[in-house]
Amino acid sequence: MPPLLELDDLHMHFFTRDGVVKAVDGVTFTLEAGKTLGVVGESGSGKSVTALSIMRLIPEPPGKVVSGDIRFKGESILKMSEKEQRQLRGNRIAMIFQDPMTSLNPVYRIGKQIAEPLRLHKGMNKSESWAAAVELLAQVGIPQAEERARNYPHEFSGGMRQRAMIAMALACGPDILIADEPTTALDVTIQAQILELMEAIQKRTESAIIMITHDLGVVADMADHILVMYGGKAVEYGPAYDVFYRPLHPYTWGLLESLPRHDVDDKGALCPINGQPPSLITLPRGCAFSPRCGHATPMCRTEPPALVEIESGHFSSCHYAGDPAFIARFENRLCYVATSREGEDA
Repeated sequence: MPPLLELDDLHMHFFTRDGVVKAVDGVTFTLEAGKTLGVVGESGSGKSVTALSIMRLIPEPPGKVVSGDIRFKGESILKMSEKEQRQLRGNRIAMIFQDPMTSLNPVYRIGKQIAEPLRLHKGMNKSESWAAAVELLAQVGIPQAEERARNYPHEFSGGMRQRAMIAMALACGPDILIADEPTTALDVTIQAQILELMEAIQKRTESAIIMITHDLGVVADMADHILVMYGGKAVEYGPAYDVFYRPLHPYTWGLLESLPRHDVDDKGALCPINGQPPSLITLPRGCAFSPRCGHATPMCRTEPPALVEIESGHFSSCHYAGDPAFIARFENRLCYVATSREGEDA
């Protein structure tokens, strides 16, 4: 049986007046039913474009999949007709967008917006879809759901709007739920509630989740696999435990070391990655991370590394990922996430 979702060396480029923007430039991963994939990286690394490519929501032009494939249950989404893609989108694959205030229609009641996909994909009538929308709002923790379903988006708080977006995404019982930074701009307490809600929903429905974030801490306990992106490329991919405890790419180490530390003095509390992410129009000749990497060699600056399997199921696109001497430079430098997890296990 094929995986639920497969991305096979996907390249999504935008053709602009300034040049070709290689927003996604070779991303490969698989997603199994009931599992969670965490996609992490700095802003501009290609995370959201990858998600929108899966949903087929990028206008062509200016965007275009120049090579690679996206397969859902073994069938290529790229070869589906527009009608087939509409049947898939919001039904079998649903997405929670980053900003619910811009995703929800301000002139329609919350209940009507949740009911719409039920009428479109499930053939429910007006009263049936409304009752189901109220039930969905109750399931995601909205109090007085019957009354709240009649509210407009501006009458909801930020956390409640995000819950409404989750209810809308779950309306048709999708196989895959894509969450694009679902906790952005929410306070820490609400962030925890949203993540707990998503975990509870996954256990109940056995859906797969793609969690897109720039914060490794968000996916530390949630994800089964981690995909690290940089400059539109996948630079590391593997089981979450291996990526956190034995990262095989200097960029992953940089992300881990840039997390706030509670166990060191002020000077070592933050270790930011120097420099800025590359322009996706004029990427470096060799490794995209080489201008910011303190361990780069002349080969790194001239030869682009391929994403190869270094350990079982653990991939890296660093020329030296398989060199024990190179990896040993980092093994004595504990990251915050690993330290906190060890404490929990103890």
